Amino acid sequence: MSDFQPGGGGQEPTWSGQPPPAYPNPGQYPDSGPYGGPSSGPGQYPGSPYAGGQYPGQYPGTGPSGPRASFGSRLGAAIIDGIILFVLSLVLGVILRSFGSLLSVVVDAGYIVYFFGSPRGQSPGYMATGIRVISMDGTGSIGYGRAFLRWLVSIPSAWVIFIGYFWMLWDREKQTWFDKASNSVVVPVSAYPIN
Repeated sequence: MSDFQPGGGGQEPTWSGQPPPAYPNPGQYPDSGPYGGPSSGPGQYPGSPYAGGQYPGQYPGTGPSGPRASFGSRLGAAIIDGIILFVLSLVLGVILRSFGSLLSVVVDAGYIVYFFGSPRGQSPGYMATGIRVISMDGTGSIGYGRAFLRWLVSIPSAWVIFIGYFWMLWDREKQTWFDKASNSVVVPVSAYPIN
């Protein structure tokens, strides 16, 4: 039974407390979720506050299959992680009496793979800004192999005025090139809690 109450006598239609469905014809898609959209939507992720009837359009920065981290929060996280990586490389360089590009690459790769491949999917910068990396299908961690691929593709993503990073600004799923390569998305922890 619908929660929609039609208006009459010039009155506006009203809703009885529940939001309208995200899609006009629930069930019309072969892989449909409870509101007719893709099953990878926010209501499908365990513990999501959107599991109780909310729909994607109510969350700022939403992609077609669920809430996404904003460009600002990702930029803030990258700045924090960049500072940490610089300090780590500097300290290790002093200890090992060798500071060069090879050491920086190893530190950078290890940092990214370790944190983004972990079950939390968060580096310290991502923890500070309340976001995390998860698999595109909403199942959780991307694992260390995909985290390495993500780091690898982040290098060419920066070659031409960081176009691979800025790609998220016009991409439907708010993905950068390295998100796409690793089949991952960056999401707010508030929408996709860490189990």
